[in-house]
Amino acid sequence: MSSVIISPSALHGTVRVPSSKSAGHRALICAFLSGCSTVNGIDSSQDILATQNALAALQNGDRTVDCHESGSTLRFMIPLAAALGRTVTFVGSGKLPQRPIDEYLRLLPAHGVTCRYNGSLPLTVSGQLQSGVFSVRGDVSSQYITGLLLALPLLDGDSEIRLTTALLSAPYVDMTVKVMRDFGVTVNRTENGFFVKGKQTYQPCAYTVEGDWSQAAFFMAAGALHGPVHVTGLDWHSTQGDREIATILKRFGAALTVTEDGVTVSKAPLHGITVDVSNIPDTAPTVAVLGALASGTTVITGGERLRIKESDRIACVVNNLKKAGIQAQETPDGMIIKGGLPSGADLEGYNDHRIVMAMSVLALAATGRTQISEADSIRKSYPDFFNDYNSLGGKADVIGDRK
Repeated sequence: MSSVIISPSALHGTVRVPSSKSAGHRALICAFLSGCSTVNGIDSSQDILATQNALAALQNGDRTVDCHESGSTLRFMIPLAAALGRTVTFVGSGKLPQRPIDEYLRLLPAHGVTCRYNGSLPLTVSGQLQSGVFSVRGDVSSQYITGLLLALPLLDGDSEIRLTTALLSAPYVDMTVKVMRDFGVTVNRTENGFFVKGKQTYQPCAYTVEGDWSQAAFFMAAGALHGPVHVTGLDWHSTQGDREIATILKRFGAALTVTEDGVTVSKAPLHGITVDVSNIPDTAPTVAVLGALASGTTVITGGERLRIKESDRIACVVNNLKKAGIQAQETPDGMIIKGGLPSGADLEGYNDHRIVMAMSVLALAATGRTQISEADSIRKSYPDFFNDYNSLGGKADVIGDRK
């Protein structure tokens, strides 16, 4: 594993962020199901490659599907394989084998699918998924709902997804419904969930994936420290929940200007705020860094699910902030952070791409050199992050493992 050594600097200039990984997963699956579509604008990352390889495995009739470290790939492919009536064994690496899939283990056997699972991957599914009523918790992961929504139109009969709790991360489901609609498949919202008509057909189309707001958040935050940083390739009408980072930055006090192709963020005095990240968990590490560099106290709530990502992002962010001399503490669903001046420190990347990128923003304002371990984890979502970071004036040197 590599690490990155970062010296304090100021980022300014223009950067075009990669395409949305979340939209990319969905578009690739819909294109596969249409039989003949073109998906444009896909940026390569380990997670996107995992979905592309998984779809190729299904296309080729392979019995094993490797989802690598991608939770989206795993949770989207499980019901899809079942809807296609395939016998498939799902495997993965990193922390993916331990990430929860309990909702599927409960739901799918009640709808004609046999699941063989011993507490972690591999998982083998066999049998033909049957239509009907699927009662699903909405507060565990919206990926379960997305996986079902993508698969249920293929079934012979109509289906209903009934949410037994409030739906968290609802914008991700909105994105799923939109991408499906772009491929000619409709989903109807009900009082308690979704109605999905069976025997629908995904229609071929030429689809272009929009820019990624969750990746833009890192450079937008950097712009608020010094700037100006102009981030391009963003759609202001996007269904991505992480578009909320623009509003959050304004609440912190950052100077933000909307442009035709994105947003410009400039330096301004930042002050602590309270942020509920229940619908935007991927922005939580960035919000935490903004809080660390703002005056006063920042409180992050609604982040229970951050503990079951690639790392326990609550514990990991707090631990790194403390190492950098920032007062921070965990809460069950978030963090309480008192802003200050970070010092250079040896920080942990925790093999988590979002931790590494967020701490790279913190390092811009540190009083000395910062070193972050496992820097190559950025390949999961944004392989060119440090190239773009340095092109804006950053001083990041990615080095090999010194052990």
